[in-house]
Amino acid sequence: MQDSYRSRYVDTNNVRLHLIEAGPQEGPLLILLHGFPEFWYGWRHQIDAFAGAGFRVVVPDQRGYNLSDKPKDVAAYSLDQLSKDVIGLIDEAGHEKAYLVGHDWGAAVSWWTANRHPEKIIRLGILNAPHHKVMGQHLRRNRVQRRRSWYMFFFQLPWLPEMLMRLGNWSVAVRLLRMTGKTDTFSEADFDMYRQAWARPKAMTSMMNWYRAMMKVKAVRPADPRIHVPTLMLWGALDSALGSEMAQPSIDLCDQGRLIMLSEATHWVQHDAALQVNDLLLEFFAEQLDLK
Repeated sequence: MQDSYRSRYVDTNNVRLHLIEAGPQEGPLLILLHGFPEFWYGWRHQIDAFAGAGFRVVVPDQRGYNLSDKPKDVAAYSLDQLSKDVIGLIDEAGHEKAYLVGHDWGAAVSWWTANRHPEKIIRLGILNAPHHKVMGQHLRRNRVQRRRSWYMFFFQLPWLPEMLMRLGNWSVAVRLLRMTGKTDTFSEADFDMYRQAWARPKAMTSMMNWYRAMMKVKAVRPADPRIHVPTLMLWGALDSALGSEMAQPSIDLCDQGRLIMLSEATHWVQHDAALQVNDLLLEFFAEQLDLK
């Protein structure tokens, strides 16, 4: 329950990040990374399940979102910087390694972190986001995926995307979530929570800057794109933004990878199939930990 969550701030990598914690302090560390346009609340269906299983669950508002710092420079939202935030959270928690799960942009950061810092990740959970190499290939060569990714290119424009999102008390932003989810993926109470987060000063521009950095900041990709930590990918097959044809090539880049397609879930798989997602991830973690 939310009243049992611990809310605090952590200074790391030149930013202050707000985060929610739950579960025993001495438990194995599990970090959950949200995507666009959510914040820590995007893991509301998972936090209690993982905390109840004995994990120390850490769920940050990633930089630019909700209560966390919002650097002005687009370069501050590069994958290298976002990954360093994750490493800082692990170090601040006093752990050498962590279990890491990400959705959407949070999964992109998770892929990058596991690729560049495998020594810091015990096991990796990926929800509806392809490996960075696969995403780059499909944006260049797959016309269908480029059409699906129209918003990534639209978000490159200055000020206009933010202005449109704000229209009608964020009705455009809400409509995008409705269009990409199922009728019961989000409740009106959920939209109220999101509106509150989006309305914070500089928040929407900072959130858009993740996409702008993707196009404008040249990332030095590791020479070896392979993921050397055990990886479970869960993919909602009804994703209208990211084609499921990118899932298998992504898991093929993992030394120990497993892909599970959830046929009735959309891009918002951790909402649409919350119990199944929780069970699959806990089973995956329990293969190494005595949590059964």
